[in-house]
Amino acid sequence: MSANAPRSVKIGEDERGGWTSDRPRRPGEAERPPREPDISVRGRVLAPSDRLRYSPGSLLLVACADHGAQNRFLGRVLEEQGALLSMDKVRGLLKGKVPEDAIEAKSQELLDAAVNKRLSAGQSVVVALDSLDVAESKRYVMAAYRNKRPRHMILLEVPKAQVADEDAAALQELRTTLDAGELGAEGYATSLRLGGRSVEELNRIVFRPPPAED
Repeated sequence: MSANAPRSVKIGEDERGGWTSDRPRRPGEAERPPREPDISVRGRVLAPSDRLRYSPGSLLLVACADHGAQNRFLGRVLEEQGALLSMDKVRGLLKGKVPEDAIEAKSQELLDAAVNKRLSAGQSVVVALDSLDVAESKRYVMAAYRNKRPRHMILLEVPKAQVADEDAAALQELRTTLDAGELGAEGYATSLRLGGRSVEELNRIVFRPPPAED
């Protein structure tokens, strides 16, 4: 072989694919967790209004530090009450039917199934969040993402006296992220913060297509 001829290099089977996932794992090498999908969208922060219109089949999450205020609000403004799901509703259905120590897990299981069933059928879903925990809201966002449904968030504010001490930090984090317009990175197409008079001024939440242009 000439000294100037290009030299071929044989790549062993265990090296093919280099750094890619095609490379076989060596004995004892830990399996990497699957990469989470990019659910980010170009999110918009909405201004308070007397009427909110979302496209049919959307997911709307409503976060609030006070469940009583949350339930009264949704009972008053939500046109499609059949779309409303919550842990409180499921707990009520299961009370006395399953052991007390199994209610939480069973309620979450049934709620997840109901959310997925409606989303997969193209039906609108409103979830009254049980807490301000990011992990709770993300499970529903991911369900909507898998079903290619739009995701929306409303943060319902209540007086400080109605916010439990353990919720204060999570509430402030959600409020700050929303106001900065950063919930799009979490998969929300729109977000809205309602407090004070804007809560009473909102009369109706509907899931309808936009009106046809004349």
